[in-house]
Amino acid sequence: MKYLLAYSIPIVGILGIYYGGAWCYAALIFTFVLLPVLELLLPVNKINYTEPEIQNRIKNKWFDILLYLNVPIVYSSLVFTLYKISHSDLSLSEVIGTTLSLGIILGSNGINVAHELGHREKVLERILGKILLIPSHYTHFFIEHNHGHHLHVSTPEDPSTAKYNQNLYLFWFQTVMGTYIKAWQIQKKLNQIENRTWYSIKNDMIWFTIIQISYLFSVYYFFDFIGFIVGLFSGAVGFLLLETINYIEHYGLKRNQLVSGRYERVSEKHSWNSNHVLGRIILYELTRHSDHHYKSQKKYQILEYHDVSPQMPFGYPTSMVLSFFPPIWFAIMNKRIPLEMKP
Repeated sequence: MKYLLAYSIPIVGILGIYYGGAWCYAALIFTFVLLPVLELLLPVNKINYTEPEIQNRIKNKWFDILLYLNVPIVYSSLVFTLYKISHSDLSLSEVIGTTLSLGIILGSNGINVAHELGHREKVLERILGKILLIPSHYTHFFIEHNHGHHLHVSTPEDPSTAKYNQNLYLFWFQTVMGTYIKAWQIQKKLNQIENRTWYSIKNDMIWFTIIQISYLFSVYYFFDFIGFIVGLFSGAVGFLLLETINYIEHYGLKRNQLVSGRYERVSEKHSWNSNHVLGRIILYELTRHSDHHYKSQKKYQILEYHDVSPQMPFGYPTSMVLSFFPPIWFAIMNKRIPLEMKP
């Protein structure tokens, strides 16, 4: 039942958008002020589940249903917000607050859940993951993340891995452009492997492009220009939040290159881990990211803590706030990077 707290961000966000005025910023304050404060007060939990507990949690369908419910939650939040913005006379401040709040919902309950579902084996779950990526204009993430990031993480070949002393804002440029370009490169290789033409009906990147353009045209048609602007920029907020999480998850970590030219296998050492309980719950255990990269097929409810994993001093919400201030981030994190990984 604790994972019901993952719905707190859309609840706070939509209530704030509904009441308007300064309340439009409720999701922003809740996510980046209240949650970090609570994380500092709440304990860190390093305990792993026993084998019987793991088996019970795998069999319990409730954990999957909690993920599926994010599809109607995200899309109802989107439609409600765009309807209100297109049928109300809001001030510029309210428009900005509404855009940020919706963007936070799209990032936390959209892309984050899409990431989990994108690793599943069931076709329906993978489709739901793709659907959740649409409002953030990031459907290409499905291809690049699974076929690129997990293969090249913590190497110079991965645009989603932040280098030592690279600030967040330069990283945004690197990863947003880099992952999109890499998604097309991966699609080209997949076409070659399966002997398909570029214009094949099985070319996912073409379908993703059509879907994203159709989505934006639909938003413009039903919610006018102001709805289009809010839909466009709230999606950008959503994917920038995703990339901010990517930044803190792998900052400064790297895999050693072997004599053969290949890189060592991905292990529990190549992602930052956080056991702060609130971030774990709100983000469906994404903060146990070391284990996720070590065994990417594991469901969120059974991810584990490993002693060898580099540990973040704070939870993910707090770390995201710190990353917005590069000098503070470098001062805190650089000394925690393992010596063998430093340049």
